[in-house]
Amino acid sequence: MRIEYLRVQNYRALRDLELKGITPLTVFLGPNGSGKSTIFDVFAFLSECFTVGLRKACDRRGRFRELRTRGVDGEIIIELKYREKSKSPLITYHLAIAEGNKGPEVAEEWLQWRRGERGKPFKFLDFKQGEGQVITGEMPDEKDDRISEKLNSPEMLAVSTLGQFAKHPRVSALRQFITGWYLSYLTADSTRSLPEAGPQERLSPTGDNLPNVIQYLKEQHPERLQQILQTLSSRVPRLERVDAEMMQDGRLLLQIKDAPFTQPILAKFASDGTLKMLAYLTVLSDPEPPLFCGIEEPENHLHPRLLPELAEECLSASANTQLMVTTQKC
Repeated sequence: MRIEYLRVQNYRALRDLELKGITPLTVFLGPNGSGKSTIFDVFAFLSECFTVGLRKACDRRGRFRELRTRGVDGEIIIELKYREKSKSPLITYHLAIAEGNKGPEVAEEWLQWRRGERGKPFKFLDFKQGEGQVITGEMPDEKDDRISEKLNSPEMLAVSTLGQFAKHPRVSALRQFITGWYLSYLTADSTRSLPEAGPQERLSPTGDNLPNVIQYLKEQHPERLQQILQTLSSRVPRLERVDAEMMQDGRLLLQIKDAPFTQPILAKFASDGTLKMLAYLTVLSDPEPPLFCGIEEPENHLHPRLLPELAEECLSASANTQLMVTTQKC
């Protein structure tokens, strides 16, 4: 599944933004305050609307009044156009959020597509204020019966709710897509944490479970871990191996072995650049990559000579996952 178009209205600094022709690898380049992080946050906000709910997603950003562009009274609108496969029909997802008497609510939400090349687009999901209609089936057709549904609250998203049912496969596909997004706010300090032992398949947004991911790769995908370490060694000279060892108290300790030393050093003594490069490589080399991945300002705490090589890794990863990167450096 790939996103091809994004429109955002009244979201923080984005009064009216339209992005066409979004590619498998999209890079937003600009200085601080240019709005690139706000674009990144649009995806994070939409993902959270599906995973933790609209109200909590708004509350994390200072509530609705702080989220909506200052000086405007309109709804916050997010619109995506995407294809499930390269030759599948283009689907439009439209979400409009307003401030109700009891907090944020979904003013309007719909899914639209056109079955044939010349047919007229029609909505196969259409909801307003928690009530609406949906067409079931694998390939919804305009002539099919529409089923009326009412959600428990106007703050609930219809796609997130109805997408849990197998009888709505197109709705379910979008729900699975958005809830599976990976958005990275990685910091070097977070990768130095000592988490509870136990393998974990995917790096957390901050990277604080890096030892768990190394443990998972070591146990389930040793060849992929070896590939990651070989790539890292070519970027960081003299690095020999990376291990995640269990401590007596049940926590995991990340250790890094450099060639000049007989014993590995603790991750807390490793350089920021080594840890961040290792973390990014685990994301970009995920054995089961997410369909959409966002990375914010990966150049922070990385040596300038590593940036072109990280860019090559991003380009390679975009063959398997749609990748969005924000950066201040070209």
